[in-house]
Amino acid sequence: MSTIRRAYRQLHDAYGPQGWWPAATRDGVADAWEIAVGAVLVQHTSWKNVLRAIASLEQADATSVAAIGAMERDRLAALIRSAGPPRVKAERLQALTAFLVEEFNGSIDSLLEGVEDRRVAQRRRTQLLGVRGVGPETADAILLYAGGAPLFVVDAYKRRVMRRHGWDDAGAKYDEVATFWRRRLPADAAVYAEAHALLVRVGVEHCRSPRPRCEGCPLQSLLPPGGPLLEGVAEKTE
Repeated sequence: MSTIRRAYRQLHDAYGPQGWWPAATRDGVADAWEIAVGAVLVQHTSWKNVLRAIASLEQADATSVAAIGAMERDRLAALIRSAGPPRVKAERLQALTAFLVEEFNGSIDSLLEGVEDRRVAQRRRTQLLGVRGVGPETADAILLYAGGAPLFVVDAYKRRVMRRHGWDDAGAKYDEVATFWRRRLPADAAVYAEAHALLVRVGVEHCRSPRPRCEGCPLQSLLPPGGPLLEGVAEKTE
């Protein structure tokens, strides 16, 4: 078994299924549009802050594509302030709604149709990357978790885990890291989604910045003989 598959197995054995994407609305079900909104709002902030922002949108009955797109930007910014910077996030959400209206008649389901096929997923990814404020991490999260696309999400947690275990060059580009994981895990979108969630959890609980808490970490046995590699751990994100 490869090191990466062993890492996945050990994380899964320790934590169990993570059930991502985590729902934020009252009904406890994360639909495709909520996932997209959450993927934008979570940029450079914690999920706790995203939950508060989505709760504010829900209380204002402003969670739909149409409602967010039509709302005065200052009002939208006020509702999502907890996920700040509010005006930047408001602009990005409205850019995404405008894209959906212009290209897919306002339907995120139309955007996601057929993305289980990697070729379709790549075309939709290219389109999403043309939306202001949507980088590779956000695009891949939307397509993977909302549409089941066979794409792998790369974030700061994953890069940190990889570098500290000596699995990656610190200068690797986003797509290089994504390819690294896809080639070493079963070719299954459900596995990619679970692996990302598990790596986020171990990043939050153990592989922290600036110093890790290796004791009790499910991946401790996979560290280099001298312990975690702590040099050159500057993190990239979108």
